[in-house]
Amino acid sequence: MKLDRKDVLKALETITVAGEGKNMVESGAIANVVTFGDEVVVDLVLHTPAMHIKKRAEDDIRKTILELVSPDAKIKVNIKVEAAENPNQIKGKAIPGIKNIIAVASGKGGVGKSTVTANLAVTLAKMGFSVGVLDADIYGPSMPIMFDVENEKPISVEVNGKSKMKPVESYEVKMLSIGFFTSPSQAVIWRGPMASKALNQMIFDADWGELDFMLIDLPPGTGDIHLSIMQSLPVTGAVVVSTPQAVALADAKKGVSMFLSEAINVPVLGIIENMAYFTPEELPNNKYYIFGKEGARDLAQDLGVSFLGEVPIVQSIREAGDYGRPAALQTGSVIESVFEEITRNVVSEVVKRNENLAPTEAIKITTMAGCSAVKK
Repeated sequence: MKLDRKDVLKALETITVAGEGKNMVESGAIANVVTFGDEVVVDLVLHTPAMHIKKRAEDDIRKTILELVSPDAKIKVNIKVEAAENPNQIKGKAIPGIKNIIAVASGKGGVGKSTVTANLAVTLAKMGFSVGVLDADIYGPSMPIMFDVENEKPISVEVNGKSKMKPVESYEVKMLSIGFFTSPSQAVIWRGPMASKALNQMIFDADWGELDFMLIDLPPGTGDIHLSIMQSLPVTGAVVVSTPQAVALADAKKGVSMFLSEAINVPVLGIIENMAYFTPEELPNNKYYIFGKEGARDLAQDLGVSFLGEVPIVQSIREAGDYGRPAALQTGSVIESVFEEITRNVVSEVVKRNENLAPTEAIKITTMAGCSAVKK
């Protein structure tokens, strides 16, 4: 039997995409329909990456064509996800003056993601880069404590006739956090849209100035905040932090999968292993692998992404974070060397990533004198 395209379109007018009032054809969800004899190819555009929505839409299309057009039809459904316009979402646009945006994420909480972000930031600043940190962990902001600025408040400045927030600066790193606008004992009880609106203001209503790197300290997991930022900002790449034990690695794997998914499509620069091993001061040649050995390194190899380095368990890292002076600032220390190596690896991965982009999309980084410099 030869299928008629008009019959297929008429059949598709009887079904809707979940959450949308109009039928698939009227709403524009059906981008194209092509028929070849008893074969039909349907191109469908959705505005959500939710797996159950995609699965239901595909099943509805197949069932409807088989019932209303031909029970012998051979059906192929191609689904593309495009973010819908939503007033509660961060708007998709570049931030003027910011050359590279790096998302720092973790599959689960408690693996030291914020500690790694803070130390990466100060190390980049020591290397001569201009750096900003956006604390996007709305429900557990920690950057104000780690940079000893929890009592600071961003001031308002006028930029080109518009009022903007001026980020707080510490150790040559600019930062904004929801922690600047709430008391330390106040819980942030917000739904996703409200959290996205707050992030929208901290990103686009702030005077960040010229930055070589903006680091985004994401919340743990894979939720609303991640989707809002990853689908709306030109993120250069993501760094995933994990500890070596199996339960953390399982969640880290999900985090990598989220970034590489078709709906988000953000390059993963690599994985950092935190709490890799413990060396007592009295036994400097001994390494105790408390949480497992080289789990994140093995995961990086399995997933085909770079291993950026390992951070040992050192008491001074915790103390430095609590006192508001990131441990990588300790000149001549082991931790300074550890984070310098990791940071160079991150910059190297950004170089590789940007060199593979078309000139109109990329902001080039060139390596100079053992360090790196960013330029357009």
